[in-house]
Amino acid sequence: MLIKPHSKHPAAKPGAWFISIRGSYLPSNIKGWLTYIPFSIYLLLTLFLGIEDSRSIVMAILFVVPNWIAATAFMSYLAYKKS
Repeated sequence: MLIKPHSKHPAAKPGAWFISIRGSYLPSNIKGWLTYIPFSIYLLLTLFLGIEDSRSIVMAILFVVPNWIAATAFMSYLAYKKS
């Protein structure tokens, strides 16, 4: 009995923006990257604004965490629909 070796990279569906890998989504074409890069910039921007404009660490956490949760939920939904 022959066992077929597993591919390291799963094949993307035609027209898919993202590939699902171990419960995460990675960009698979230019549309995916054009969505993923602004998302990453948004996460960094909220982190910097949360640290810079907050009076305390608690206020920074209360600003950053809800923004990251909402952005990650939206990005996961979009990646799920476009993969």
